[in-house]
Amino acid sequence: MVTTIPGSEILTSTLNMISQSLQIPVIIFLVVFAVFAVLAIGGLISEYTSRKKITPELIEELIYSISNATSLDEIKNVIKNANIYESQKVVLIKILRANSLTPESRHALAKKLVEFEENKFAKSIERTDVVTRIGPTLGLMGTLIPMGPGLAALGAGDVNTLANAIIVAFDTTVVGIGAGAVAYFVSKVRRRWYEEYLSNLDAIADALLDKLNH
Repeated sequence: MVTTIPGSEILTSTLNMISQSLQIPVIIFLVVFAVFAVLAIGGLISEYTSRKKITPELIEELIYSISNATSLDEIKNVIKNANIYESQKVVLIKILRANSLTPESRHALAKKLVEFEENKFAKSIERTDVVTRIGPTLGLMGTLIPMGPGLAALGAGDVNTLANAIIVAFDTTVVGIGAGAVAYFVSKVRRRWYEEYLSNLDAIADALLDKLNH
């Protein structure tokens, strides 16, 4: 004879109610993540087509040009004519305009401008990172939630209900893992692009600061 702990049925029923109430929100989030994954791939392709091929030789040449310039106007023209991203040019021109500041203040401004660029990229990657981590988790939740009623239906001989539960479980698993995999790929590629962007910007900004300080 199985002894029932007082109140255990209430707790079990509460847990079951909470679990089943999460099924629809989980499915909704998975659909949103699937759409987001498709848009993320489209955005990655669009970003790839607009990327500039910035070689180490180009950065080296730009640093030499800045170092050998004889006036602020010449430095400005070198930056404007350089084959780098427009957003990088904006940061460098702002640093150049800070020529009237002390070296310490100028360095602080340059550091903050680069940090703004880092934060902009971090926000872009955060969204795909969230899908990378939460997508498979929601897929697992979507797998387990319908299996409870499905197994209960199997005990009652209702095979159709079990079959429907298994279909939902498999679909949510595939969508969750698929969205997470796509988001991981997008984050990985973008992180490499943005690290290269910031590394180039740091090198040029340091060369510009050194020129202004001397």
